[in-house]
Amino acid sequence: MALNGTWKIEKNENYEKFMEAMGVNVMKRKLGAHDNLKLTIQQDGNKFTVKESSNFRTLDIEFTLGVDFEYSLADGTELTGSWNMEGNKFVGKFTRKDNGKLLTAYREIVGDELVQTYIYEGVEAKRFFKRG
Repeated sequence: MALNGTWKIEKNENYEKFMEAMGVNVMKRKLGAHDNLKLTIQQDGNKFTVKESSNFRTLDIEFTLGVDFEYSLADGTELTGSWNMEGNKFVGKFTRKDNGKLLTAYREIVGDELVQTYIYEGVEAKRFFKRG
């Protein structure tokens, strides 16, 4: 699958505004915008293993498409939800445990980049990754 491999963050669009909408404080937003995130993605059928490495933490996540799992963001926000395939795009729908609001995420390959899009409370942000 095209997502398999290691991806390093290249740039962000509107990411600080998104973090602000999520309730992340100003200090964590400044740090989060420069987290040097690296994703290592392995797919085996509908099962995925994703290793997230950043300046703040390293986290191993295992999930199966369409099956709910729990996840916590770098700022400690806890979510529950699942990833699904819609065409050639991965769509994640996650509900915040603290306020019940929806965070939608998309992962897709555009050219030679992995583009992650986040939408929360009408604020959209994108993060662009290159194979590394």
